Amino acid sequence: MDATTLATTRLTYHFVDGYQIPDISIADSASLGKWGRMRKQYLKEHRPVLFSNLLLSEKLYTHCAEIECACEDRLELIVRQMGEQEGVTEALKASDQMEWVRRMNSIQNRAEEIVLYELIYS
Repeated sequence: MDATTLATTRLTYHFVDGYQIPDISIADSASLGKWGRMRKQYLKEHRPVLFSNLLLSEKLYTHCAEIECACEDRLELIVRQMGEQEGVTEALKASDQMEWVRRMNSIQNRAEEIVLYELIYS
């Protein structure tokens, strides 16, 4: 590779034993939450070309962070709407706390499945 080709790729390289190795840094994925890590793992296992493209363009962390925020917002909305639709209210919580917990757990699980299929596995 000549110098002009290296300049157009926007990547910097360093030499190791006569080979040019791209300087790629991965953002700290430890700061990603549950949804961002799940999206990253899904891309790595099932969409390797997209994963590589995002990694090489240094957009993987940004993409996963955006998915994290979108998932949290969507989950909150779905849980609230399902709770209203199914009559899970503060009155139910006051009168029969175990029933309220059972219903909220059911709603939370269903909402998480919806978020998985809408945002993580797409």
